[in-house]
Amino acid sequence: MQVSVENVGKLGRKLVVRLPADRLEDTVRNRIQEMTRSARIKGFRPGKVPQKVIEQRFGAQLRSEVLSDLIGSSFQEAVTQENLRPAVQPSISTTGHPADGQIEYTAEFEVVPEIGPIDVAALEITRTTAGVSDEDIDQMIETLRQQRRSWTPVERAAESGDMALFEFSAEGEGLRHPASGSDRMGTIIGSNALPAALESALIGQSAEAEFDVDVDFPADFREAALAGKSAKVHVRVVRVQAPQVPEVDDAFIAAFGVREGGLARFRDDVRANLQRELDGVLMNRLKAATIDKLLAAHADLELPQSLIDGEARLLANQARVPADQSAEAFAPAARRRVAAGLLLAEIARQNQISVEPRRVREALATIASTYEEPQQVIELYSRDPQLMGGLQSRVLEDQVVEWIADRAKVTEQPLSFNEVMRPGV
Repeated sequence: MQVSVENVGKLGRKLVVRLPADRLEDTVRNRIQEMTRSARIKGFRPGKVPQKVIEQRFGAQLRSEVLSDLIGSSFQEAVTQENLRPAVQPSISTTGHPADGQIEYTAEFEVVPEIGPIDVAALEITRTTAGVSDEDIDQMIETLRQQRRSWTPVERAAESGDMALFEFSAEGEGLRHPASGSDRMGTIIGSNALPAALESALIGQSAEAEFDVDVDFPADFREAALAGKSAKVHVRVVRVQAPQVPEVDDAFIAAFGVREGGLARFRDDVRANLQRELDGVLMNRLKAATIDKLLAAHADLELPQSLIDGEARLLANQARVPADQSAEAFAPAARRRVAAGLLLAEIARQNQISVEPRRVREALATIASTYEEPQQVIELYSRDPQLMGGLQSRVLEDQVVEWIADRAKVTEQPLSFNEVMRPGV
């Protein structure tokens, strides 16, 4: 096998490979002989089909398949021989026919940049820490109670926390909404789903009450005709409903799948769920902080444009941007993701960090636990190499980030559960 390499720019490579045509013909001949023993063709007994018939029927297809296999295997030999690390699948062109006793093809691709030794000990990283307290569990149980509340019509005046259903119309300079008649709307008073002036005016009002109130509607108000406008709103209250919040009793607990163990078991389950969510957010924060420092330390890293283009298109697809529209808007995010992936992969390679099967199983179990049929999710991942490959890549990245954090200059930043999960609370 003869190999020549041409540099095309900093990362582009053009590889020309020449192979003896005998390698192709010998493999095709062996395949034909195998088929004569197994092929079933009408008019011939099994195992008695002449090679000439096989050649006539399947020769072109066999040569195409063998040539494809031969190019694939020889390409791997060639890049290993030339010490090249392709970043993407190559673009290969060939005549597909032997010439002068040789088969020649050209492979064009970009290579992974040479990064050199990465000193993670010099990185200064802030690591957020937090835990789940009894108060956090109490707050989550209260949230679950509120989510399962029911509503009962009442004749009294509306209070904060009640649900008010009302009809309204709004008039202002150059506007009338709706054009005629009134619209119907509902809100939980105090939820801030509507402008504060309107929610406040509902307090103290009973069913059938009517009143006017001046309202400044926010720019993002759901009714486009009123968004960013000021108007006098006429309101007629249709119904007032009071919330009925369930007690934390056996029936309430059973609704979350806890049949035994009572309140103690329920609180344990809530704690485990909160801890799982917290662990995920803390890891994402640590990963983001680590990647920020890595990228800053390798700001001049040359990146394969083909990887950036592919990542940008993937992000565009996830954002449901049509395939015929440019993905250029996603290029900065794609560049960051490509650079981070290359740096983390290089650290794993340089330090012999490999994915731990135990961590993969634990990650898969965590994903599956959020579904009603966990075993089906596990089986889905087990059958789908692409899904499993993506999971393994994420687990390996987490392992590398933790490895870096164990060796970098880390400053811990203690926060509460709410501060981590809901920044700004």
